[in-house]
Amino acid sequence: MMTIRSLIAATALLAATIAPALAQNDAATALASAQAGDDVIAVPVLRASITVTGDLVRIGDVVDNAGTAAQIAIYRAPDLGTTGALSTEQVIAALRAHQVIAVDTRNIREVAVTRLARTIDAKDIESQIARALEHRNGLGDAANLSLTFDRDVQDMRLESSNTGALQPTSVRYDGRSGRFDVSFEIGNEAGLAATRLRFTGTAIETVEAAVLARDVERNDVLKSADIVTERRPKAQVGNDAATRDRALGMQMRKQLRAGQPLHSADLAKPDLVQRDQTVTLIYESAGLYLTIRGKALEGGTEGDVVSVVNLQSKRTVSGVVIGRGQVSISVATPRLPEASSISGSTQTASAAPVAAGTTSPAAPKAE
Repeated sequence: MMTIRSLIAATALLAATIAPALAQNDAATALASAQAGDDVIAVPVLRASITVTGDLVRIGDVVDNAGTAAQIAIYRAPDLGTTGALSTEQVIAALRAHQVIAVDTRNIREVAVTRLARTIDAKDIESQIARALEHRNGLGDAANLSLTFDRDVQDMRLESSNTGALQPTSVRYDGRSGRFDVSFEIGNEAGLAATRLRFTGTAIETVEAAVLARDVERNDVLKSADIVTERRPKAQVGNDAATRDRALGMQMRKQLRAGQPLHSADLAKPDLVQRDQTVTLIYESAGLYLTIRGKALEGGTEGDVVSVVNLQSKRTVSGVVIGRGQVSISVATPRLPEASSISGSTQTASAAPVAAGTTSPAAPKAE
């Protein structure tokens, strides 16, 4: 019995002596192994702001050094093209639920999460539709098309992976009703199915027209304040719509109300001579320039033939309006015999002594 007790005591003493040495040896071996393989576990570090391209926020998005838990989804991402915020307490609680602990928060109070997106402006969408409809079934240039949509077209946000151009895949237009139906596809660089968009509405061709800003009377001369420029449906205006530059300074042929578009047929050159106006009659021919006062019997613009009373002779004559208050009267110039006829008619001349004594023709008399 004494021998057994002595053996147990010796074994216990030996174990107590060897255990610390083995533990110290194992620790040294582990440290050496870690140093040799650089196998140091990095501490997870929280990020202050992140961007995501999908609809989920994963652990690897919010912390660095997430290890094998990086792909675990913990939140839904905010709407496309927007930024949301997560409190640090929320994030830490979500990480602990997946055994991600001892996170270095760096005293960050919240994490900003931005979801990337591709934005297509409403104006770009309208422009692409107009280009797709250009010259279809009688329509004109895209720049002259006015589109009305069945639903309001607003700026559109798509996943950032949709990097392709707007490619029309179906274009329909009914010239009688003006209805259109246009579909597009946008390619996806992630290898996913293309995004499809469809738009419906009406399209009409417009033209730039001069529109009256006030009521006008016949013979009114249009000034700058009388005209505004607007785009009007071509079917309403027709093919002879007058432009603002064309209408300025022109005289109205008829009465029109404000808001009505002007046509070329509505306009005339302004009268330079008014009826019953005192005008200057100009008689001009070779070697003669004579001016006399007259009274216009009718109005006319440049180039018009009007009747005028010569106030000196009281005779009515016709002349061409050449300027404001000026009428040119044509004077017939007497024609001299040709030299060849005179030289070849000596015998006839001698038989008519009266012709030999004739002087050169006198200047014509104004009527």
